[in-house]
Amino acid sequence: MEENKKTIINRLAAVKSKSGKSCSQIAEQTGLTNVYVAQLLRRQAQLNPDTAPKLRAALPELPEDLLQEMMRPPMRSYDPNLIQDPCVYRLNEAVMHFGESIKEIINEEFGDGIMSAIDFYCSVDKVKGVDGKDRVVVTFDGKYLPYTEQVHGLLIL
Repeated sequence: MEENKKTIINRLAAVKSKSGKSCSQIAEQTGLTNVYVAQLLRRQAQLNPDTAPKLRAALPELPEDLLQEMMRPPMRSYDPNLIQDPCVYRLNEAVMHFGESIKEIINEEFGDGIMSAIDFYCSVDKVKGVDGKDRVVVTFDGKYLPYTEQVHGLLIL
């Protein structure tokens, strides 16, 4: 990750920390998902100018230069060492373990295609299980994109 991006992310983290708010609390105030708020604060998503006033209201100490930076298209990247974090590793493991079955059901329900990671919503929720213990609910909500037959000069859907 380039140094400038690290500096910006650290500054954004400091603003969030000073606010005392969680990503879920900021999400409630802005109408965004909690994961999208986290993506914005990690410069993995672009802030919509129409949403900027809501974010400024939720984080009043957010300086103008950071707000402007957040409205620029980000360089979406990740540290390859991130997979070593136990939480990220387990999320990856869960997707890999269930991936073939999820793909099979997508194909059965929709046909030959994929779930978009561009037209995509993601949230994390905390619920109580039937045993009363805390459970993590991760929701992936992506637009279905069918594969298309490639015909010379025509696009057939």
